Amino acid sequence: MNACSAFLADTHCHLMLSDFDHDLPQVLARAWEAGVNRLLVPGLDLDTSRSAVELAEQHPQVFAAIGVHPHYAETWNNVIETELRMLARSPKVVAIGEIGLDYYRNLSPPEIQRAVFKAQLELAAELERPVVIHNRQSIDDVMAHLLTWSMDLPQGLIGKVGVLHANSADLETANKAIAAGFYIGVAGPVTYHNAETLRQITTRLPIERQILETDAPFLTPHPNRGQRNEPAYVRLVAEQFATLHNISLADAAAKTSQNATNLFNWNHENENNYIL
Repeated sequence: MNACSAFLADTHCHLMLSDFDHDLPQVLARAWEAGVNRLLVPGLDLDTSRSAVELAEQHPQVFAAIGVHPHYAETWNNVIETELRMLARSPKVVAIGEIGLDYYRNLSPPEIQRAVFKAQLELAAELERPVVIHNRQSIDDVMAHLLTWSMDLPQGLIGKVGVLHANSADLETANKAIAAGFYIGVAGPVTYHNAETLRQITTRLPIERQILETDAPFLTPHPNRGQRNEPAYVRLVAEQFATLHNISLADAAAKTSQNATNLFNWNHENENNYIL
């Protein structure tokens, strides 16, 4: 591993999208070379959830989240819910997501988004899986759902109920989420030149409640912005995170990877380290 003595985790990368159809083996190889030891691949609908599970079952370092993104909320029905329950039988499924609300594009009507979000939160509680939360211009409604839901959860989810993916919430809201048991996802935008407010928020949040992600193929960090994002670039996010918290890259990698392990119940210490 190059110049970093601790493993990295990319807790959000959409490797099942067509952007990676032609070079996924190379993308994975670059991730391992960059020191990435764990990847979480979230589904966006039933088909991509299935693909995420299939990919995870082929690679010991890859794990899956399953769910229906708010853009596709209108597809939700009892069949999809049943299929998600069946997919969750795989030990590689460690979360329900990517779920939430998106009032920016409104590709599904807001009232349908809210109903499907509530249904999937209930499914997560039933299955005792943390949630991967999408929010875009909907934070008030997202938090209203999450704060109510998180008050009555099984013991296995207490303190590790999920993550606000690619956090865009203000400091007060992020701290409310942390108090409810959530982690905060730090992604490529923290590296952007015009993101000083986001950097200040990241700096003021506790390190032990933050995890790193790429959201590949989206949100590519500087200086690669404008290119397709990929898991190896989580290292760039880690470098910025280390600078903001005035710690070494190795410490940033170790701390955020342990946080991801705590949330998703995977293990960075035992099996499969030999492959790096």
